[in-house]
Amino acid sequence: MDSQNLKQRTTTPTAIDSGDTKKPNKRDTRRSSMAKRGLRSLAIGIMIPVSLTLLVIYLVSGKGYRTKTVPFWFPPLWVLHSTSVASSSLMGVSAWLVWAEGGFHRRSDVVYHYWAQLGLSLLWDLFVFWAGLSWPGLVLVMAMFGSQVGCYKAFKEVNPVASQVLKPCLVWTAFLTILNLKLVFL
Repeated sequence: MDSQNLKQRTTTPTAIDSGDTKKPNKRDTRRSSMAKRGLRSLAIGIMIPVSLTLLVIYLVSGKGYRTKTVPFWFPPLWVLHSTSVASSSLMGVSAWLVWAEGGFHRRSDVVYHYWAQLGLSLLWDLFVFWAGLSWPGLVLVMAMFGSQVGCYKAFKEVNPVASQVLKPCLVWTAFLTILNLKLVFL
């Protein structure tokens, strides 16, 4: 069978078939501009937490973490940093999904949970990776997990997809809690 000559059957003639070249109407132009604004706001929503995380990673560079002798199952520093960046980007996507639904305006506690989580994650990097302070780091990571659970519950009421995007972040923070607990008792 010669599959190169197959064409998909259409029920309505298209502009290409009929030779018409009509200008886009107002509705198409409006949708296009809304899509551009949506992509721009998504990029901003992802870039803010990712750039803050990258800034802290750049400033910290793991001085306090490298001085400790860690068990064999501890991931290398570059894995911790890259997963933190991925977690920040997922948090940004999730927050953008909630923002797009108007959740930050309808429920003011949602934005507080999000900013608390972001701030605590940045502080945790500073305390654990730069200063090597395990006890305060444990308190911070437990508070970060609590704020992520608060984000999960609040995001679920606004946009269920946003709460599903948060699940890998919750798993990652639970792993960081175990890792930090082990650092305390080294």
